[in-house]
Amino acid sequence: GVYPNMLRLSLGLEHIDDIKYELDEALSKL
Repeated sequence: GVYPNMLRLSLGLEHIDDIKYELDEALSKL
């Protein structure tokens, strides 16, 4: 689901802004 994908993103990207954006998108769907 959402959380495994977020773990992959956080490990694969070093851009905190991108990670934060993805987190905000995921949280908005809850």
